[in-house]
Amino acid sequence: MRSLLVPAVAAALAAALSGCSQQSRQHAADERLAAIYSSEWKWRTDQLPDDEDSTRPLADHLPKVDAATQDMRRKYWEAVLRRVEAIPRASLSAKEQVNYDIYRAQIAVLIANQRFRDFEMPANSDTTFWTNIGYTARRPFRTLVDYQHWIAQMHDIPRYFHEQMEEMRAGMRRGFTPPRVTMAGRDTSITAVTDATPAASLFYTPFRDMPGIAAARQASLRADALKTIREVVQPAYVELLQFMRTEYVPGMRTTLAAADLPDGRNYYRAKIREFTTLDLDADAIHQLGVAEVQRLHEAMVAAMRETGFAGDFPAFLRFLRTDPRFYARSPEELLMHAAWAAKRFDGKAAQFFGYLPRARFAIKPVPEDLAPFYTAGRGGAGIYLLNTYDLPSRPLYNLTALTLHESAPGHAFQIPIAMEHKDQPMFRQLTYLSAYGEGWALYCEQLGLEMGLYDTPYERFGMFGYQIWRAARLVVDTGIHAQGWTRERAIEYFRQYTALPEREIDTEVDRYIAWPGQALSYYLGERAFLDGRARAEQALGERFNVRAFHDAVLELGSVPLPVLQARIERFIAEGGRGPYPDME
Repeated sequence: MRSLLVPAVAAALAAALSGCSQQSRQHAADERLAAIYSSEWKWRTDQLPDDEDSTRPLADHLPKVDAATQDMRRKYWEAVLRRVEAIPRASLSAKEQVNYDIYRAQIAVLIANQRFRDFEMPANSDTTFWTNIGYTARRPFRTLVDYQHWIAQMHDIPRYFHEQMEEMRAGMRRGFTPPRVTMAGRDTSITAVTDATPAASLFYTPFRDMPGIAAARQASLRADALKTIREVVQPAYVELLQFMRTEYVPGMRTTLAAADLPDGRNYYRAKIREFTTLDLDADAIHQLGVAEVQRLHEAMVAAMRETGFAGDFPAFLRFLRTDPRFYARSPEELLMHAAWAAKRFDGKAAQFFGYLPRARFAIKPVPEDLAPFYTAGRGGAGIYLLNTYDLPSRPLYNLTALTLHESAPGHAFQIPIAMEHKDQPMFRQLTYLSAYGEGWALYCEQLGLEMGLYDTPYERFGMFGYQIWRAARLVVDTGIHAQGWTRERAIEYFRQYTALPEREIDTEVDRYIAWPGQALSYYLGERAFLDGRARAEQALGERFNVRAFHDAVLELGSVPLPVLQARIERFIAEGGRGPYPDME
C-alpha cells in the first residue's frame, strides 16, 4: 500500500509545484508588460499634455513638436514595441492578454503616424493646433496653480507656433498638406483671436470668474493675463495669420486624394488600419458602402411614405429643408429640444443598462469662434456641444438621433464609463479609438428605435438619414482617397442619398477630404456591435439579456474591434453573463 501511495503523492506534489511555477512565470510576464505600459503612458502624457481633459492637471507648457523631438518619439515607441513583442502573449494571464492586444495595436499606430510624419500636417478643415489651445481656456479651473499654468502656457505659444510652422513648411516641401480647397475661410478662427480685445479674448475666459481665489490675487492674475494676451498671444496669432495667408495656403496641394500624398496608397491603408482597427481593402469598403446606402435608402423611402407624403424622394427632401415646422426659431429652443431628448433617455436607461456612469454632462452651444465650420454636435466626458449656428441647417427631425449619439447613451455616457473603470490601465481609461467610440455612438442611434424614443416618422426618417450618412461615408471617403472622386461628385452623392442640409454636406465632405480614413470608422464600428449582438441573441436565445450585453461591451473601454469581437464571443461562451450580475 505504501509503495503505491508514495508515487501518487510524488506525482501530486510535482503537479502542484509545476502549477506554482507556471503561475509564477505568468505573474512575472504580467508584471513585465505592466511595467512597460505604465512607464510609457507616464512618458506619453509628459510628452503630449492633454489640457482639454479636465481630469488631468493643467500643464505649464505646450508640447515640443520640432523635428528632433518627433524623431526621438518615433525611436522611443519603436523600442517600446520591441519590448512588448519580446513577451510571448501566451505567457500572460487572460486579463493581460487583452491589455497586450489593445496596447500593441495602440503603439503600432503611434509609430506609423511618426513614420508617415503626420505631425507635418497639424491643421486641417476640422482640427487645428491653434484652436486646440483654445479648448484649454474652456475647461474648469479649480486652483491657483491652474491659472498660473495657463498664463505660462500662453507665454509658450510663440515657441510652439514657430515649431508647428517649421513642420508645416517641411510638409509643404514634400507635398504633404491638406488640399487647398478645404481650407478656404478657416483662418476666421485665427482672426477671432487677433481682432478681439484682450478682455474679450477666448484666452481670458478663465479669469472672468475665479471662484476660490482671493480678491487681491485675482486682480494680479487678471492684469498678468491681459498683458500676456496683448503682448504675447495676439502677436503670435498675427504672425500665424500672415504665414497661413501668404505662405501655407498658397503652397497647399490642389489634389484631394490621400493616394496623391507621398507614399499615398500605403498612407491611406495605414489610416484605414488606424481608424477602423481592421486591415481592409479600400475597394471592399467602397462596395459595402454602396450596398448599405441602397438598403438604407429603401428604409428612408418607407419612412417617407409613413408620413403620408405623396411626392417623390427629392421632393420630400426639398419639403424637409424648407418647411419651418422642422426648425428651431432660436438657439435656446434647439438646446431645449436636445435637453428633452436626453432626459427621455434617462427614463429608459435602467431598462437597457445595468451599470450607469456617475458622471453627468452639460449641454452647451458650440463656441462662436468654432461654430461656422463645426459639425452639428460633439459629445464627450461631461459635455454635449450642440451647434446653434445657422439654425436653418439644424433640422429638429435629426435631433433625437444626434443627441443619442453625442450624449447618452453615446459619447457622454460611454467615455465616462471607461474612465470609471479604475482597475484598467490608464492607456485604456483615457484612450479613444474611433472605430469603437463612434461605432458605439452610431449603434445608440438605432437603439433609440428599441427604446421607443422616435415618436414620429419624421424622426425615424432622421435616424435612417443619419445611418445612411455614415454608410455614404464608406463610399465617399474611399471614392475620394482611392478612386479619384472630385469634391463635386462627393457633394452630389450626399445630395442624392441623404437629407443633410447643404451647409453640413459641404462641411462634412471637406472633413473627409482632409481627414482620410476617419469617416470609415463609424459604420464599420457600428456593424461590429450589431453583428456581435445578433450572434449573441441567436446563440443565447431566451438567455440573452440586453443589459448584460451592453455592460459587457462597455466595460472594455475603447478597444480595437477584434478585441470587442473576442469579448462578445466570451460573453456567449459564458452563457450571457455580464460583468455585474447583481445589476442584471
